[in-house]
Amino acid sequence: MNHPPLPSLLAVFAHPDDESLLAGGVLAQHHAAGARTAVVTATWAPDSRRAPELADALAVLGASSPRLLGYGDARNPEAAPGQPRLVDAPLDEAIGRLVAHIRDFRPYIVVTHDAVGQLTGHPDHVRTHQIALLAVEAAGLARLYPEAGPPWQPAALYAATHPESGVGLLRPLLEGVGKEVLAVPDSYVTTSVDVTPWTDAKWHAILAHRGEVARERPLPGILARLPEADRAQIIRTEHFTRLTPGPTKCDPARLAT
Repeated sequence: MNHPPLPSLLAVFAHPDDESLLAGGVLAQHHAAGARTAVVTATWAPDSRRAPELADALAVLGASSPRLLGYGDARNPEAAPGQPRLVDAPLDEAIGRLVAHIRDFRPYIVVTHDAVGQLTGHPDHVRTHQIALLAVEAAGLARLYPEAGPPWQPAALYAATHPESGVGLLRPLLEGVGKEVLAVPDSYVTTSVDVTPWTDAKWHAILAHRGEVARERPLPGILARLPEADRAQIIRTEHFTRLTPGPTKCDPARLAT
C-alpha cells in the first residue's frame, strides 16, 4: 500500500543542536520521504563557532542550509556579540524575522519548543515557543509584516515535548549534572513518533555539534558517554503536541504515517 508523501516541515528551535535532539528523527523521516524540510535557529550568529556545526547537522538530516535569526543566547555572551539576547529583543521584531522565514519556505507544518521550555526550562526555549506561536498566525495575515513577503498560513503547529512517562533515563542523567527536569502530563501529548529507522541519522546529526559533545553538562555530551543501548532508548521516540491551528476537515497533517 502506498502512503501519500509527508508534508513540508519547518523546525523552529532556540539553539544549534535543539533541532537534532528534539526533532532530528522526524526531520530525517520527512526528508527520506521526499518532503521539503528546513530549520530556523533563533540564537547564535552566522559567523559564530556553532554555525558550521549546525550546517553539518542539517546536511545529515537533509534540512537544507541554516537559517539563523542571529540573536544572543541568554546564557552565553559569545553567541552573537553586539546583538541583543533573544530574551531581550523586541517581540515584534523577532516575530517579523520568523514570519519572513515562514513565508519564504512555505511549510505545511511548523515544529517548535513546548511552553515549559523543553525539560530544562531554558529561557531561550520558552521565548522561541512564544515567538513561533505568534509568527505562525501572523504569517497568514497579509496586513501583518507586509515587508516579509506574501502571506502563507501553515496548516499545523506542533510543540516538541517530553511527557512524564517518556522521560525515563533522562531524568537521572540531567539531574546528575544539576539540571531541572520539566516534563509535561502525558495527556498533553497528541503525537508520539517512533523514529527508530532514522536514529542513525539523528545520532550523527547530534554528533555534528562537536562543541557540545565535548562538554560534560549539555545533552549531546551526556548522550555520547552512554552505552549505545541506553542512548538508543532515549532518542528513538519523539513526542509532540499539536497546538494551532486546530484540525480541519480533510486536513492530512501528520508527523507520522
